[in-house]
Amino acid sequence: MNGDWLIRGRDGRLTVYLPSGDAVLCRAERGPAGPWEDAPRTVGGSQKLHPGAAVGQGRDGYAHLAAWRPTVPGESGLVHSTHFRPGLAALDWVPIGHPDQKGDRTGPPAVAVDGAGRGYVFVRNANGGVSLRNQKVKGGWSSWQNLEGHDVEGELAAVTGESGLVEMYAAVPGGILHWRQEGDGKRPVRTEGVDAPVRPGTLRALATSAEHTTLFFTDTSGDLYAWRPGEKPAALLTSAGPGPVSAVRCEIGGHDCTVLAQRSASGRVAFAAYPTEQESAGAWWTESGPQLPADAVVSVALDEHGEVVAASQSPSTGTVLLTRRKDEPGLALEAWREI
Repeated sequence: MNGDWLIRGRDGRLTVYLPSGDAVLCRAERGPAGPWEDAPRTVGGSQKLHPGAAVGQGRDGYAHLAAWRPTVPGESGLVHSTHFRPGLAALDWVPIGHPDQKGDRTGPPAVAVDGAGRGYVFVRNANGGVSLRNQKVKGGWSSWQNLEGHDVEGELAAVTGESGLVEMYAAVPGGILHWRQEGDGKRPVRTEGVDAPVRPGTLRALATSAEHTTLFFTDTSGDLYAWRPGEKPAALLTSAGPGPVSAVRCEIGGHDCTVLAQRSASGRVAFAAYPTEQESAGAWWTESGPQLPADAVVSVALDEHGEVVAASQSPSTGTVLLTRRKDEPGLALEAWREI
């Protein structure tokens, strides 16, 4: 799943979105901090999907999902679904087409939701740039828009700033491209990127202040960086593992902090925290929980009390583990448990 697949709904309940063969599954708490549903449910009906779905969440708590589906032999199209509340069925998948009108998959999609609750689906196109289709102000969907770009690699990172405006980041050989909306409902425009030896498939973005979103990425030497457009990338620490980090902002000891989580090279989940947008303060990894399968990934969110909660999932085993922050100073976590 591209994006934060562990989310808190508007009623405080947590939901996880899980890839499963040719479908996306979801599973939710029965109540805030309560037991979980006994079995996952299929998102969007019986439509068969290709692997590599994306998820994004709006301020209203609604989740928007996008995925590729097979159409005719050798070709695919994108579909979109909205999930309004844990425990309710998500809307059926709605076809939204192909960035090049027709053809096979061009790259994994990314989803963001603007301040008005409209979904934005980004995807690489056949020319190596980025295309967008988004929900319109007065309902329905816009036409596909070519946002330009070149040589885009790996997963895109879409994010919504505190302003409610959408931004998007993409890795290219030797650098990162950036797009940003200049106003509500406006087409995102390309702004100044940055030269960096970025490792494709490691991008994750987070809204970190009223003015900025921060992109986390790993460079080719294995160091984890934070970058805000208009500034230079800041080295944080050595990446704990090969994939992207998951990131969330929370209050720890009365301070606005950013918490990062990643499956480490040892197979456990590594956590790090530092004052938000103050990378010079430093950060370090602390490992937690059992050793996980090689395909396991981790996602962090905030629970109904605004405290850190983390989940890991392994597509090969179907196992989902969960932990929460203890009522103690610092980032102490409860024992991981299977849900």
